[in-house]
Amino acid sequence: MDETHPTGAPERGLGIVGGTTLVELRGELDVLAAPSLAARLDKLTGSCRPDVVLDLRGVSFIDCSGLGVLCRARNRVLARWGRLRLISDDPEFLRILRYARLADVFEVHAGPPVTLRLGPSPAVTVRHGCST
Repeated sequence: MDETHPTGAPERGLGIVGGTTLVELRGELDVLAAPSLAARLDKLTGSCRPDVVLDLRGVSFIDCSGLGVLCRARNRVLARWGRLRLISDDPEFLRILRYARLADVFEVHAGPPVTLRLGPSPAVTVRHGCST
């Protein structure tokens, strides 16, 4: 195994801003990293109405396993009436999403969403089919 390859999920940072969980990822999101990242994202998307932003600007490579992890996280978030956003300005990643017919499936931003840049906003509580 290549010594530069991450042995776990390529997570660099985790923060919460106004109820939104921001996860910064880096390195390669491939078959070796996917299982531990999926487990981590399962924990982050297990609550009612999760709001998760995955910052992919530090990801240098993604394969079908990585796309599968992103799709799984999206499905879990939607099933819990939440929201998942991706941050990426990489034309190669955006091309991969288009070729995989996932470009319209994910909400992708070139930089942090405005709500994260401006800080927390007043909380609005809406319950839809989730039990806490």
